[in-house]
Amino acid sequence: MYYSIRHVTAFRYDAPVRQRVIEVRMQPRSEGMQRCLSFRLRTEPRASIYAYSDSQGNWVHHFDIPNAHTALTITAQALVEMAVPPALPALPPALDPAAWADLDRLTATDEYWDYLQPSRYARPTPLLEELARELDIRRRDDPLSVLRETSQAIHDGFAFVPQSTTVRSPIDDALSRRQGVCQDFAHIMIALARNLGIPCRYVSGYLSHRGADDRSATDATHAWTEALLPGLGWIGFDPTNALPAGERHIRVAVGRDYADVPPSHGIYLGRAEEELTVSVQVTPATAPPVSNEVWTAPQWTGLGGAGVQGQRQQQSQGQ
Repeated sequence: MYYSIRHVTAFRYDAPVRQRVIEVRMQPRSEGMQRCLSFRLRTEPRASIYAYSDSQGNWVHHFDIPNAHTALTITAQALVEMAVPPALPALPPALDPAAWADLDRLTATDEYWDYLQPSRYARPTPLLEELARELDIRRRDDPLSVLRETSQAIHDGFAFVPQSTTVRSPIDDALSRRQGVCQDFAHIMIALARNLGIPCRYVSGYLSHRGADDRSATDATHAWTEALLPGLGWIGFDPTNALPAGERHIRVAVGRDYADVPPSHGIYLGRAEEELTVSVQVTPATAPPVSNEVWTAPQWTGLGGAGVQGQRQQQSQGQ
């Protein structure tokens, strides 16, 4: 399966601003069954774009606009292949109860420390503890079963209401109202899992929608969680839709929570109010465009002109 992704972010200001410095995390990752075949990033006004891979393997592109401007548009386009094996093994219905002890041995080192500690948006609160008691979220049965039930319970117990929270909202906003968006549900599940000693991380990306049953917005980015389980590795859970993360979930970046992986983040000089609009299109395709070129971002490079980020690599045909 192939997906074509177009992600447009537009900033508008009610007065000129200058020295706009910004970084974006919009390039899909290439790992496991997912491969980013091409990625292009353009800005208007034009800018030289630089890129690096951070400690978690996320691609970070950054640039600055030094001149005065009243609008900035960032357009990211990607082509992603999801190479799902014909006989992809399903998750087991449950793990052995001894998996809790296996998990403790697995996390005895500092390797997963960051994904066990409270973070800015995924931290214990009295309301979270109240929810854990209500849902009986504790070390019972086995880790996989508890995580499945937690994802389903968040889906069933919380209404998906666009714009009911903001990207800076603490989890208590969603917990008190029992409503929120995908970011809130991911943070709640992460905090609950970490309280049980399960390493859990935040995933930002895109969801290819297939019908009205998908609760997340069709024209926005998506967020879900990944938990580390003994014998299975990192397993994705989408509490917004009560789904295991699969071939419809296109991964862009992973981190402790949203604060680590916002799609765009920056500052500017000037006294102006900012208006942000985002448009996302994820289109399934049966085959990639006919081409013998793959665009991959280099470790560190700057390109002028139209701000197209990429490095061409010729591929031999028929091999």
